[in-house]
Amino acid sequence: MKTKFAAELKRLRTEQGLSQQQLADKLFVDRSSVAHWENGRRIPDALLLTRIANTLGIDVGLLLNAATDEEETKPKVLVIDDEKIILKGEMASLEKVLTDVSITGFSDPEDALAYIRTNNVSVVFTDIELKSTNGLDLCRRILDINPRINVIFITAYSDYSIDAWSTGASGFIVKPITEDAIRKQLALLRFPVPRLSLS
Repeated sequence: MKTKFAAELKRLRTEQGLSQQQLADKLFVDRSSVAHWENGRRIPDALLLTRIANTLGIDVGLLLNAATDEEETKPKVLVIDDEKIILKGEMASLEKVLTDVSITGFSDPEDALAYIRTNNVSVVFTDIELKSTNGLDLCRRILDINPRINVIFITAYSDYSIDAWSTGASGFIVKPITEDAIRKQLALLRFPVPRLSLS
C-alpha cells in the first residue's frame, strides 16, 4: 500500500476544500480513481501527478516525493479518445479490469504520441474516429515509435475491423466497451505484458 502518497493527496485535497468527486471532475477521471489513490491502491503516473499539482496549485515535487519508485515498474496503459466524457468512462472501465497498472488518458493524440516517445508504454486503447487524425494512421505512428506496443482499437463502427487489422493492431473492441471485452482483448495481446494483472 502506498500510504505516504495516499495520506498526502487526501490532506492536500481537503485543505483545498474539494471532495473526491470535485477533484475527479477537474482531472477528467472517475471518482473511483481518486478513491484508489487515497486508499493506497494506485498511484497516478507522472503526467497525472502534474495535472493534480496544477489543479491543487502546488509544486509537483510534493506529490513526486510522496509517490514511490515502485510506480515506474508498473505496466503503462494509455487511452486515447477526443470525447472527454467517453474517455473518462473508458478509463473507469479499464480501472475495474486492470490492477496494479498505470492508466493515463489523452484527448489529444499528439500529447499521447509525445508521452509514448518518452515512456515505456505496453498497451494503447484508441478510438478510430478522432477529430484531428484517423485512429488507423495514429496506430501506425505509435508502432513506428515502438513496434511492440499493443494497440487496441475502440470504435462504434464495426466496419473498420478489416482496415484495423492491416495496421498491426493487437485488438478491436466495439463501443460501448465492457469489462468482458477488455479482458478478452488483453488475453490476446500480440506482445504479452509481464506483470499485467486482471481483476
